[in-house]
Amino acid sequence: MGVQDKIKQLQMLREKSRLGGGPERIDAQHAKGKLTARERIEALLDPGSFREIDAFVVHRCTDFGLEAKRFLGDSVITGWGTIEQRTVYVFSQDFTVLGGSLGEVHAEKICKVMELATKNGAPLIGLNDSGGARIQEGVVSLGAYADIFLRNTLASGVVPQISAIMGPCAGGAVYSPALTDFVIMVRKTSHMFITGPDVVKAVTRQEVSFDELGGADVHASKSGVCHLVAADGQEALQMIRRLVGFLPSNNMEDPPLVDTGDDANRMDERLNSIVPDDPSKPYDIGEVIHLVVDNGEFFEIQEAYAPNIVIGFARLGGRTVGIVANQPMVLAGVLDIKASIKGARFVRFCDAFNIPLVTFEDVPGFMPGLDQEHGGIITHGAKLLFAYCEATVPKLTVITRKAYGGAYCVMSSKHIRGDYNVAWPTGEIAVMGADGAVNIIFRSEIQKAEDPAARRAELIKAYSEKFANPYVAAARGYLDDVIEPKETRPRLIEALRTLQTKRDQNPPAKHNTMPL
Repeated sequence: MGVQDKIKQLQMLREKSRLGGGPERIDAQHAKGKLTARERIEALLDPGSFREIDAFVVHRCTDFGLEAKRFLGDSVITGWGTIEQRTVYVFSQDFTVLGGSLGEVHAEKICKVMELATKNGAPLIGLNDSGGARIQEGVVSLGAYADIFLRNTLASGVVPQISAIMGPCAGGAVYSPALTDFVIMVRKTSHMFITGPDVVKAVTRQEVSFDELGGADVHASKSGVCHLVAADGQEALQMIRRLVGFLPSNNMEDPPLVDTGDDANRMDERLNSIVPDDPSKPYDIGEVIHLVVDNGEFFEIQEAYAPNIVIGFARLGGRTVGIVANQPMVLAGVLDIKASIKGARFVRFCDAFNIPLVTFEDVPGFMPGLDQEHGGIITHGAKLLFAYCEATVPKLTVITRKAYGGAYCVMSSKHIRGDYNVAWPTGEIAVMGADGAVNIIFRSEIQKAEDPAARRAELIKAYSEKFANPYVAAARGYLDDVIEPKETRPRLIEALRTLQTKRDQNPPAKHNTMPL
């Protein structure tokens, strides 16, 4: 065989590898409204940037007729490319080849690209669409899953890991996405569960659909497993591109600095009237965020889960920041179990990847109640406290209104190494609200008064005037300043600039023992 013949053979094999399971299976994938594994990579990465590796790998199994079903590249496509000219590593499971099932060589390909991402300090993106373990390979496929789980764990906090669920993801397969930093699901197309509807029915006698059991909206609102929901596969891939734009490539780098064109000294008078005069009335903290950040662009994470706390990414003066904010529109912004877990995980991610934290605080305390106490609000609330305490990235806090009790301490207070803590004039920093405080402190006096209701009202007014303001805390140095709301943006940007050279570290330890 001459050189030209050998080149033709190479070209033929490459084309065969690109076809995956063949035209019929590709058509079947399209009929379901799904992109193929290769089409997903092309839509995700910058045009022409993908470099595939292991395109000629084939499985080694000879049992149950698999020796006659060998496909070049097996059932996953791996390699690297760029998003906005920044390197990322990617694997995309190919449902057209043996249902995207995971066997020995499938896992070896994924492990190789994971190790490349970790060693070279670039984000890892997994596009999951698999029927699960390759049963014909038996325990080998189980071991292959564990090989992936180990590498997910070792890469944690080293490079960002993003998982998109583009189809089924069941059984042991769910644990790799669960170990990553962000999970994106596609509405009505992707499903995640440990055991499917048939097993649930057999064991519990409950009849449940795929969507009800493990659909995108269920995991986005109830379990918290899903961080972002897309309407279709194309939108999911665009979400990944947008998310990567906020993140550094690895834990040794800072996030990219972007010229957003928004004036760093811009002030917005609307902020001065956003907090109602009546402290019991809600307002939308999302509006505050949009008015403060660059171009009003806020990339919210886990929007439907524990909406009493808001988390997400934005830019201030072109710098990426992670925003954590209490939402007075939902449960008055109280901290409950789900909100504490949601906030803690996000704070820890930002700290791991050198992303400054900006906290907007309006919190009446922790959620009372039997369900919360028995559900472990003490432990779960401590997770958020622990996350803020251990964080060494720049931490900026704006108290917009209430900062009551232990929740005041938790929400990035000066006492737990907050770097720049300010309050609006509407700030109320106290052990509790005036009503509750008066009921405890002056109970006896109120009961003995000729007109208990009138006396109680007088005492509440006096307590509010003395404590329902930011100046007692400012006098103690617990606040660095009290500012006009409209000044918030330039003050935060200025503080971020000064904190670019911040150096802080925690005592050396093998690892901490945070309350899990």
